[in-house]
Amino acid sequence: MLLRLTQLVKRFPAPRGTVTAVDGISLELDAGEFVALHGPSGGGKTTLLLMAGGLLSPDAGTVELRGVNPYTLPADDRAAFRADQVGFVFQQFHLIPYLDVLDNVLVGELAGPAPATDLRERARRLLDQFHLSPRRHHVPAALSVGEQQRVALARALLRSPSLLLADEPTGNLDAENARIIWRNLAAFARQGGAVLMVTHDPQARAAADRALHLTAGRLDEAPPPRSSR
Repeated sequence: MLLRLTQLVKRFPAPRGTVTAVDGISLELDAGEFVALHGPSGGGKTTLLLMAGGLLSPDAGTVELRGVNPYTLPADDRAAFRADQVGFVFQQFHLIPYLDVLDNVLVGELAGPAPATDLRERARRLLDQFHLSPRRHHVPAALSVGEQQRVALARALLRSPSLLLADEPTGNLDAENARIIWRNLAAFARQGGAVLMVTHDPQARAAADRALHLTAGRLDEAPPPRSSR
């Protein structure tokens, strides 16, 4: 089992008491699985994703990724574990405007010593994979929206993570670029990773192995829409 979430609970303060965003959710993902989460806004999807990725401590329950509970680790160790094991893809691309495409893919490696040669080579291969090599030295403002999201996906894949967490990764994209993104997420799962994706796009859900509906902090499972993939 690659990811195991057990009875997760997360509450947030509100003007009239507290809001329970995630209410006792349990979920397991194996390597090779692609799972889509859908449901109404405010249902707890992003909160669940952040807890699964080691970014938001649960109020109750446990997260295990490859048998490790990241919330038991010291902060620095948790950050290092997350960097090695988890890739994040968001609807907002979070690209650095003054860095070119290649350095945006490598941005997590730029704070310390120069990135290792193998990481630079992997970044270049990912840009080839996403048909971005001709744009390697462009800054984000010179890219289309679809190209920016492909840069964000390449960045998430740089360290060959075990788990990809994607929060509405196609929400700002046209149909063609959306297909590029979710087909590459499906390919990552087929190669042995695991994907947990929040989406409202029926076609993106159809690319997944499982579709889960999350509303009012609770989870239920339904078959994904039919796909021709």
